[in-house]
Amino acid sequence: MLDILRLRVLAAIAAQGSVTKAARQLNYSQPAVSHHVARLEAETGARLVQRVGRGIRLTPEGEHLARRATEIIGRVDTAAAELSAMVGLRTGRVRVAGFQSALAALVPHAAGTLRREHPGIELHLVEAHPRVALDQLRAGQVDVAVVFRYGDTIPDDVRVAHLFDDPMYLLSLEPGQTLAGNRDSAWIAGCENCRREFVDACGTAGFVPPIAYTSDDIIVQQALVAAGMGVTTMPGLALRTHRAPGIEASVVPEFRRRVDLATYGDPPDPPATSAFVAALRHAVQETRPGELTRQPAGPA
Repeated sequence: MLDILRLRVLAAIAAQGSVTKAARQLNYSQPAVSHHVARLEAETGARLVQRVGRGIRLTPEGEHLARRATEIIGRVDTAAAELSAMVGLRTGRVRVAGFQSALAALVPHAAGTLRREHPGIELHLVEAHPRVALDQLRAGQVDVAVVFRYGDTIPDDVRVAHLFDDPMYLLSLEPGQTLAGNRDSAWIAGCENCRREFVDACGTAGFVPPIAYTSDDIIVQQALVAAGMGVTTMPGLALRTHRAPGIEASVVPEFRRRVDLATYGDPPDPPATSAFVAALRHAVQETRPGELTRQPAGPA
């Protein structure tokens, strides 16, 4: 049977890239780290590391085991936190991955509720694109993933609960604009990996958008719109985090994304995770993120 302590050492080497840094992270001596690696190689019968110059690197076998070790350690640490949290949720930990606008506009409300009702629970947040967040969820690196998706496809290896629909808005200098009405406008769009749904929506409206400017930063996108450089589309949740003065937001019918909450493993969720999920659902009810708030009036 593989020793969890030695797996933790291997995972640290993979994460830190060297024995010295792994020893510092684990608060071990370098000889102790090397000893654990040697014992792990003896246990597995595989060569896990090889020397390169003055350092080392993992072999393919070592990389494979390190990936599994990271997942195993995440599960073990979660189990330990769950056991300590099961009596009254006095302690515990929940790790949450989410996309930027959810972390800015929604999760802080849930975090406030969690702190008031369960002050002993530690909340760890990490910003991640939905694909990355789901990978972290599968690997045991996080307990909850707040993700968005445009289609109806649901990964079959995670549990997904719908939170709300996030409508898409067309941003321009004039109210009541439509996609088709801007077929000849200069368009501002995200990178090629982030614009597929936008291009598809324009295709449904009967045109291919002439993309003049590319940026994934909503502040840059809105600044370009405010300067009259073009038009763009943006989810309502992103508009809640920042809305430049002078721009108009017109809802685009039939173009929206789903915001979901994903967990992993068989129900029920661990107590700390369940407490965060309840707080997040309460935040959705309180903030009504599917509705765009009115833009503040500018200076007279």
